[in-house]
Amino acid sequence: MILKKKSGFKKRNKPSEPMSYTSSDGLDILVGKNNRQNDYLTLKLASSNDIWFHTKNIPGSHVIIRKLQYDIPENTLKEAALLAAWHSKAKMSANVPVDYTAVKNVKKPSGAKPGMVIYENYKTVTVTPDEEVVKRLRN
Repeated sequence: MILKKKSGFKKRNKPSEPMSYTSSDGLDILVGKNNRQNDYLTLKLASSNDIWFHTKNIPGSHVIIRKLQYDIPENTLKEAALLAAWHSKAKMSANVPVDYTAVKNVKKPSGAKPGMVIYENYKTVTVTPDEEVVKRLRN
């Protein structure tokens, strides 16, 4: 009888790809599906000038606008904020506050749990989640 020794290492899979949306202005918007994917999206995949969104003091997804031009249109900012509100615990609420800032202003404290970040130099926009808009933006 031969016994096989188990390896002491767990295989860590790369997080699945984030959800992808396209704004009405044609810009890519990416949305994390869970805390590990939020980390991957915000800290690894996004570049420092991309714009990061998250509901204010409400658990939810990290949302990134891929910044390909100098200024992001107001409509795209509102659509990304709406996606952040939709993919949060405030999905069924009205007037959800969503903070946004450049990715370079988002940091992960050492020892923090997956998905936990701190941020500065942000603005807040208030949106009401709308399923029809979410479906229209989906790739």
